[in-house]
Amino acid sequence: MQADENERVGFTCAYTPVALIDAAGLVPFRVLPVGDAPDRAGSLLHDNMCPHIKRVLDRVLAGDVPDLAGVVLMDSCDAMRRLADAWGAARPAERVVFLDLPVNCDDRSVAYFRKELDRLVGQLCEWSGRQVTADVVTRSVERYNDLASRLALLAERAADGALPGGRKALQEILDRSVTQPVAESLAELKRIDDEPDVPQDTDARTPVFLFGNVLPGPEPFELLEACGCRVVGDDVCTGSRQLVPMTIKGTEDVMTQLARAVLSRPPCARTVDASQPGQLAEQVRARAKACGAKGVVAHVMKFCDPYLARLPAVRESLQEAGLPLLVLEGDCTLRSLGQQRTRVEAFVEMLGG
Repeated sequence: MQADENERVGFTCAYTPVALIDAAGLVPFRVLPVGDAPDRAGSLLHDNMCPHIKRVLDRVLAGDVPDLAGVVLMDSCDAMRRLADAWGAARPAERVVFLDLPVNCDDRSVAYFRKELDRLVGQLCEWSGRQVTADVVTRSVERYNDLASRLALLAERAADGALPGGRKALQEILDRSVTQPVAESLAELKRIDDEPDVPQDTDARTPVFLFGNVLPGPEPFELLEACGCRVVGDDVCTGSRQLVPMTIKGTEDVMTQLARAVLSRPPCARTVDASQPGQLAEQVRARAKACGAKGVVAHVMKFCDPYLARLPAVRESLQEAGLPLLVLEGDCTLRSLGQQRTRVEAFVEMLGG
């Protein structure tokens, strides 16, 4: 029996190969750490656990997540492993597939991850009742590449102050792009492309580059703008790293190409390339300079060891480039954001905003 065309598959990590979910006739649905679900994750997880994972679990326990055909979780960190365990306890009837995710992109890692993608395809076909062929995968990748490219152009408009609603509106669009069918997102972006630019006084706010892991919803950007910031670029997994174009062409096996493309994404802090140990710090510095930022705001989840461990190298790299860094630790609640207001205002004042 084939799945309903709007049946969703949950996921939580930007490394998830959403094109495969789409190719199986299912809708990728990112369970974002948003909303006001009561704090109940502590009944299944330790209190000193990644707030991203806890807020996702809070939503699950509160029934704030729609019924899902299944859930795809990536082995991106230890906290994600714990979420996989807790999800099974919270919603035992829901099927969960947990994929190993190599930390680099050498040939052995690509070959191994390709086998993991094959395992995922088998699960998705079982959930949807449809077959996934190479041609179908290629078409899904092309649709998501189109979506990623359009979102990147929209981000440029937001950075220039020309997008109606600014960076807040962009984030709402980014959130929708991973919670609704790709066709709906493409139709929405085509409508927005036809809307005229709305020139704004960009000189009124100080340009900053945003770095970190998870920062969904418009509220963080409302706060940053209220404090005098203008986000001109980001390296965030709910922002520019959420959907990125992936190259699938030539005669090489499509699944091998997809495995390589996923592992070659712009790296987050959990990615380790032994040949480039300072890759993340160099990436942040280069992107911040390229977009004309006067400083960098790093928003990192509490207890997120991969990001906290790399902050000293990021700070050192930015200092060499003459770019001040403000580090904010958050817990995916508006309360924690409000407590940072004074620090952000002081940072903007120091930058000469």
